Amino acid sequence: MTNGKKIYGGDVLVKCLLEENVKYLFGIVGGQLLRMYDAVYRWGREKGIQTVMFRHEQAAAHAADAWARITNTPGICFGTVGPGATHLVPGIGAAWSDNIPVVAIVPQVDIDVADSFALQGNLDQVSLFKPITKYQKTVRKLEEIPDAVHKVFREATGGRPRPVLLEIYHDAFYEKANEEEVPILPTEQYRALSKPAIPKDSINESLDLLLKAEKPLIISGGGVSRSGGWNELQEFAEYLKIPVITSLTGIGTIPNTSEAFLGSSISMSSFFAASQADVVLALGCKFSFTLGYGKPPIWNKSQKLIHVDIDPTIIGRNKPITLGIIGDCKLFLEQILEEAKKIPKVEKRPWLDSLTNNRKSIIKSRSKVADSDEIPIKPERMIKDIYEFMDDDAILIIDGGNLAVYAIEQIDFYKPRKPLSTLQAIGMGHLGTSVPYGIGAKLAKPEKQVISISGDGSFMINIHDLETASRLGLKNLIYIVGNNSAWGMIKTEQEFRYQKRYIDVEFPDFDFGRCAEAFGCYGEVVSDPNEITPALNRAKNAGKPAVVDIKIKYDTPEFMKLAAARGGL
Repeated sequence: MTNGKKIYGGDVLVKCLLEENVKYLFGIVGGQLLRMYDAVYRWGREKGIQTVMFRHEQAAAHAADAWARITNTPGICFGTVGPGATHLVPGIGAAWSDNIPVVAIVPQVDIDVADSFALQGNLDQVSLFKPITKYQKTVRKLEEIPDAVHKVFREATGGRPRPVLLEIYHDAFYEKANEEEVPILPTEQYRALSKPAIPKDSINESLDLLLKAEKPLIISGGGVSRSGGWNELQEFAEYLKIPVITSLTGIGTIPNTSEAFLGSSISMSSFFAASQADVVLALGCKFSFTLGYGKPPIWNKSQKLIHVDIDPTIIGRNKPITLGIIGDCKLFLEQILEEAKKIPKVEKRPWLDSLTNNRKSIIKSRSKVADSDEIPIKPERMIKDIYEFMDDDAILIIDGGNLAVYAIEQIDFYKPRKPLSTLQAIGMGHLGTSVPYGIGAKLAKPEKQVISISGDGSFMINIHDLETASRLGLKNLIYIVGNNSAWGMIKTEQEFRYQKRYIDVEFPDFDFGRCAEAFGCYGEVVSDPNEITPALNRAKNAGKPAVVDIKIKYDTPEFMKLAAARGGL
């Protein structure tokens, strides 16, 4: 691996990351990081680790986030000391809000000039990242690197996953040591890889509550996604004929082909089920804004709640519980399914049948709008054509305000979504993820089609990293920009609450197709609804990343109209 027995701190760091099966380091080079880069150049690539250069550290953090969402393993991003670190903050903040395990690596200036106004120095990076990371660790000496890496990975993956910070002083990168004197433990020797079982009493009590319910309901959240419990969820729900709605981070944990499936948490069919249910089983989800905060009118106060989550601080927040269970969602589902199978399978549940019929009626009603040939193109038509065009196992990225709502409203009308294949920065409401999420997703699953749906405002935020996608030669990566020349969601609020006194929400016309070509991608503009699918096929076969700029009508999604009617805007 190295010439001689002496190795640098940069070599030790790369060795530790390889022990964690890290394949990509997303970021921008900086002087204090060069020993890490040199280790990758000299021997790291041969062992399977690569650096991926971005044009902005925010995009690098988003790419690491996307990698983690898809692979269920931590994504790694970095930025140089000072400005590089501060540029990571938006991406790390989005991952923190959605409970995504990302390891942010930032260097620090030499110890002897740490408080001497060195270039890019005098910044307390640990304090900067503390509100948006689960754990922070600073390394000042080479021998501390292995233990520090062990600690940040243990924290990122243990319990409720979230981003962590690893700060390494320049001195530690450049320090030398004998290779045999720097032990690096295998993963199984420094952190638990199994989850604790759920007490049997809690399983039996949960099952008893569900069996006695007339109108039971399951919410499948991000905890089911992160634990890999989707097969058990579907089998359990179908065995007892219990309807299932998903939170936005739980999309794909039960397919729309399942008899138990109702829709995502912002669908009209889910609203009806939530308000009528008498017992709710909430699996790995927060009662946040996407679940109406657990309050009326979406939920009712008389219903009983079983709340299962790996993080005890989530249980009972916003909505009172009947039973709180701390644990892994997959293990909970395995155990309750085993107990459920000791009783006869439920053959029919009128409650589920009525909800399913209601969902079918809603889809039929909404489909009429999605068939429109109007110009400017209706957003619903664009979304429909995209979903019908997509590969069955495509990875979907949703980035934007109103356009994201349109995309979620129709997400279960067409093809089933696979687990861990729908990416959206939900908790922070973060915009600008489309380009970097696409890069991270394509590197994680190069064999799959990656489709991004973005508003024109959000797409512009990290548009510079189209060059990165082009440089990497990523194929069948298609960015679709719903271009209505507006910050659509804020314009909607000004429309409903401020009598159309529009200010700073409208853009001049912009040609994203020509812009994409300048970055080395394929690009075109579509203004006729009947040209959407042909344009998507051309993008698919372009042999390079593609941007399809679709001129759409400014309009307001049904969900937003409902929110406005209830005073939510």
